[in-house]
Amino acid sequence: MTMLITGATLPDGSRTDLLVGDGRILETGTALSASGAQLIDADGLQALPGLVDLHTHLREPGFEQSETVLTGSRAAAAGGFTAVFAMANTSPVADTAGVVEQVASLGDTHGYATVRPIGAVTAGLAGTQLSEIGAMARSRARVTVFSDDGNCVSDPLLMRRALEYVKGFGGVIAQHAQEPRLTEGATMNEGALSSELGLTGWPAVAEEAIIARDLLLAEHVGARIHICHVSTAGSVDLIRWFKSRGVQVTAEVTPHHLLLTEDLITGYDSRFKVNPPLRRRDDVQALREGLADGTIDIVATDHAPHPAEAKECAWDEAANGMVGLESALSVVQDSMVDTGLIGWADVARVLSAAPARIGQLAGYDAPFTIGAPANFTLYDPNARRQFGTEHLHGKSRNSPYLERSLPGAVLATVHNGYLTVQDGALRDASEVASQAETHRGAEAHRG
Repeated sequence: MTMLITGATLPDGSRTDLLVGDGRILETGTALSASGAQLIDADGLQALPGLVDLHTHLREPGFEQSETVLTGSRAAAAGGFTAVFAMANTSPVADTAGVVEQVASLGDTHGYATVRPIGAVTAGLAGTQLSEIGAMARSRARVTVFSDDGNCVSDPLLMRRALEYVKGFGGVIAQHAQEPRLTEGATMNEGALSSELGLTGWPAVAEEAIIARDLLLAEHVGARIHICHVSTAGSVDLIRWFKSRGVQVTAEVTPHHLLLTEDLITGYDSRFKVNPPLRRRDDVQALREGLADGTIDIVATDHAPHPAEAKECAWDEAANGMVGLESALSVVQDSMVDTGLIGWADVARVLSAAPARIGQLAGYDAPFTIGAPANFTLYDPNARRQFGTEHLHGKSRNSPYLERSLPGAVLATVHNGYLTVQDGALRDASEVASQAETHRGAEAHRG
């Protein structure tokens, strides 16, 4: 397929035409023409490099009632994502080469997004012995990120050993920072509101204590560490201080922690139950400022689908987690761009270039340049939508934004040079799979 996109606004504010063919950017400039090319009028649209999510739960294998690689990657494409990193808490756990290769292969076959598996740090996520880290790194899936997300690697000796292991090949440990003894039975942020509601609180120090410990370990070992879903002002301060010391730490914040606060829990609506929990307004402000000044490197969705029966129940019994792929870009616009904290070039950095760099995903370092892989999204920042279930394209409906007015809309997503979203709608699965197969064949022939 050859496409000519006209009048797109790039992240730096300039306007250009883009000629796409053979899976790559063939030409850029103004007043381009190409006989027989599919024309896309992008006047008034923001062109962004393909979004990359470093923290997605695709649930397959084992929990296909919640999500699959196909449905999750469709949700990703609808949100403007062209690559996602799939967390390891599947069944069986992604702690062997065989499981991570299965997940990567499914992503390749379906074609809506590049799917890179994250390997478990410990066998079975049990926190007692290291997983087959080396085998996963050497596998066809080329795993570079390892995490027990959903569980904290709470044993300091085991965390040290993991950091030492991945240092040898430049991998990174992504830590779910939660001291388990301080959060037993916790279901929301600890504070005056948790006492008022009669709910067990999740104190900020439970996150901050693990971050401080692990950044000291990373400094001692000289290894890379990534902190998942940072949620407190104290955590931002710690990461900022350790970065000033030269520690190789990166960090992420979720869209929901940039926008939502603990006040939403007063109605005991389990859509707002998440781990780590929604925090105070002061925490939200600190997270926004940390993302704006570079202390926090990226936005990652922590897309966590659950079937209705796991969420539509009493607060204490409800599962933690929210879906977030389709809404992420809108929430970042709402909380960061429309508030004047960052511009579109920063959005491209925190939602594409930086997560790709952390995950060692090639092809995202020089978007919109001639010869670069054609992975991008066309986004209308002036649109407004009442977010509803019709905007969700995965299997689950546990979004905290239902019936909320959100800015922006993804009108097109291009993955490896072919459209996965066109005119705001997902393209047919068989067409996308066929184009993905054609692209794989062309890449194999190329080299």
